Amino acid sequence: MFSERVVFLDLETTGGSAIYDRIIEIGLVEIDCGHLVGEWSTLVNPGRRIPQGIQTLTGITDEMIAPAPTFESLSATLHQRLEGKVLAAHNASFDYGFLRNEFRRAGVPYSASVLCTVKLSRRLFPQHPRHNLDALLIRHAIFCLDRHRALGDARVLWELAQIWRREPGPQTLEGACADLLRKPVVPAGLPPDIFDELPESPGVYVFYGENDAVLYVGRSPSIRSRVIAHFAGASRTGKDAHIAEAVKRVECIETAGELGACIREAELVAKLAPAYNRSRSCESCAWRWSPEHFDVPPELVPAREIDAVAAGDLFGLFRSRAAALAALRGLAKAYGLCHIILGIERRQADQPCSAHADGRCRGACVGSESRLNHGMRIAQAFASLRVKPWPYPGRIGVRERDPNNERTELHVLDRWCYLGTVHSEAELHDLARERSHAAFDLDTYKMLARFLKSLPSRCEVVALDRRA
Repeated sequence: MFSERVVFLDLETTGGSAIYDRIIEIGLVEIDCGHLVGEWSTLVNPGRRIPQGIQTLTGITDEMIAPAPTFESLSATLHQRLEGKVLAAHNASFDYGFLRNEFRRAGVPYSASVLCTVKLSRRLFPQHPRHNLDALLIRHAIFCLDRHRALGDARVLWELAQIWRREPGPQTLEGACADLLRKPVVPAGLPPDIFDELPESPGVYVFYGENDAVLYVGRSPSIRSRVIAHFAGASRTGKDAHIAEAVKRVECIETAGELGACIREAELVAKLAPAYNRSRSCESCAWRWSPEHFDVPPELVPAREIDAVAAGDLFGLFRSRAAALAALRGLAKAYGLCHIILGIERRQADQPCSAHADGRCRGACVGSESRLNHGMRIAQAFASLRVKPWPYPGRIGVRERDPNNERTELHVLDRWCYLGTVHSEAELHDLARERSHAAFDLDTYKMLARFLKSLPSRCEVVALDRRA
């Protein structure tokens, strides 16, 4: 660290997402060969209001940033100060992600060697459980007058570096820094600058091998971070090691948000059948059963035969017939249900099921318990597995906006089925004419149920029609 040019940097932002939030203050301390050579800080006008929580934390108000320059207007000056220098920051992926996205919006390419002082503290002092900045201030008896202001926190990082040079010592510090600054190894088949070209935005990435064979399809809120993680040597799994040996090309498809990335990934996995993705060849299925016909055994229905309109009578959603049967046996044991009435085994009328012999069935098969009581317990057993009813009166669109480049996507959904993604009223009209329904899909249902349960604030649900 002390033999190189280093910039200790801290940012204050409107929130925690490098994709959707903006920088409101920059502070940096410039070091050359271990000597302080300068400091620089500025407020930044983010073009939006600062959330009240951020104003309270930092003391930076909307009135303060109103006359401040935009990031684009100061990007050339900042880039000149950062160019060719190691970027050191606390939780550096946060600050680096913000910088890369802001520079990208300004049309300025930027990449740097990044040193995370959180990771450095953990490497130097593994005996301590906490390494956030407040914990380090207390541990090293550092007084910070301007905590949660960019320049004040950047000065703390420089002071920490000087303390760590004394204890545990310069050699230990330099060795730890060298390890952390070691860049991830680019696979032999990819261009050496591939990581610098990857976008920080949400989307889907595809790894191709020899002759453009599809190796793997993945998604992430940050394509760049996830792709790099695949090839980080320390955490590389067996699958990632094989991909690293075979990959020749990476294709990136940016989306407006995470839902679009999930949908696009599922489409590409189904279409391309990548060698290293989980196979979807198994036949997913669900139990169909109606309390109105409690004497009729549950019916196992393949996913391809499921009608989304009648999904309310479905329970479970399993990836295979074997998994569905195992779950049914588990419910029978837990609730004392009859194996014959459930259809698990077949016997002659009035003959006890195998579970009755050892007391696990309460006797509905031999008349010791009424079929109505037994049916009520089946309903209890199935209750937690019930497929959620579609919570809207008809089709909806989930609108996702990407503040990076103002991309907007409207994902059209109906009864847990994905109908398509459109970008205009004309496309929406065409979609309604060409595709009014879709087959029920287990993975799509689970993904949509999870997403709609905690809809991100940057997404909007739009009612597209009403069904009586």
